[in-house]
Amino acid sequence: MKKFTSFLFLIICCISFAQQKGQLRKVATIGFLNLENLFDTIPSADYIDGTKDVSNPAFHRSVPIDSLKYLETTEEYRGEWKNELLKGKKVIRHQTLADEFTVNSPKNWNTKNYNIKLTNEAKVISELGAQYTKTAPVVVGLIEVENRQVIEDLIKQPALAKYDYGIIHYNSFDARGIDVALIYQKRRFTPSNSLKKEVKIYNEGKRSYTRDILVVTGFLDNEKVAFFMNHWPSRSGGEAGSLPKRNAAAVVLKQQMDSVRLKDPTTKLFAMGDFNDDPVSSSLKNYLKAALTPKDLSPEMPYLNLMYPLYKKGVASLAYQNAPNLFDQIIVSGNVLSDQVGKEYSLYKTEIYAPPYLINKEGNWKGYPLRSWDGDRFTGGYSDHFPAFIVLQREVQ
Repeated sequence: MKKFTSFLFLIICCISFAQQKGQLRKVATIGFLNLENLFDTIPSADYIDGTKDVSNPAFHRSVPIDSLKYLETTEEYRGEWKNELLKGKKVIRHQTLADEFTVNSPKNWNTKNYNIKLTNEAKVISELGAQYTKTAPVVVGLIEVENRQVIEDLIKQPALAKYDYGIIHYNSFDARGIDVALIYQKRRFTPSNSLKKEVKIYNEGKRSYTRDILVVTGFLDNEKVAFFMNHWPSRSGGEAGSLPKRNAAAVVLKQQMDSVRLKDPTTKLFAMGDFNDDPVSSSLKNYLKAALTPKDLSPEMPYLNLMYPLYKKGVASLAYQNAPNLFDQIIVSGNVLSDQVGKEYSLYKTEIYAPPYLINKEGNWKGYPLRSWDGDRFTGGYSDHFPAFIVLQREVQ
């Protein structure tokens, strides 16, 4: 009887019993959130073992500084982080934020506060789309994670542990030591391939390091899908001056999306993340070629920015320099859209998730996300971004 009850619970979690034209619907939430510097309390460094296979991301990892004495290293590397130059070497590089998130730093980042932040973030993730699906999201993109360990700690939180999330994560060459990642419910999404794609930016011959684009292909309830996680270069130095960096990221993303789409046009594509630009920005419109409305879709503009209608209504996901912006976006291929519920997944709902507890209720940031940090003071809040999600639906098979 106990086994039968558990099986029935799984079925209920997968199916929405809301009626639409007499049909039972199966639903799935896909979402993401910026975790605002999810760092553990242990100082760490990048370590690359180029004597094995430097192109293999498994040999690029974040390791505690205390453990470096047990690793063979050839140098503390100060050159360009480029696979060809690292071949045959065992090198380390200290991250710029490695010492900031420790108990001895001005932030006094300790285990108690780290656990509070993990609990907070797990709560938000578990609620994404739940008002429509009655369960946690199937696939979740994560932004600003320090390493794989913090993701392991996150998915073990009580709010998430029962969903048995898997992890896809690679260390990037980002100077701050932050990465993007993907977690997924193993019983509903099956990865077939994953890779990280570097965004290479040069200024006067010197490389500027940013986050990689994470590309994951697989099967969502037996349908072919692909996810592209992004955290594009910031507007540091001004919007106009930094725009070429985001244009470069857009070019890389488009190349990856086009590649998957041309290989199999039936694959449904989902690009999401913090683009540090609005839907109407040049990077997204002119370089990624993301259409703003379904009628604008064409062979030249094959992707649709689902956030434009929200942007037109004044919806924001953060405040940058005391002005509202919608940097957190989800962009899809045209085959995600449908006028009716069919046998394959199609779009049902798009939202920025901003319940009252995620909103700052006082001070200069009233109405904006209740962030985790006010300078070096941990507020006990959640993030400086609101998360975004979409809900997919199809007929019950």
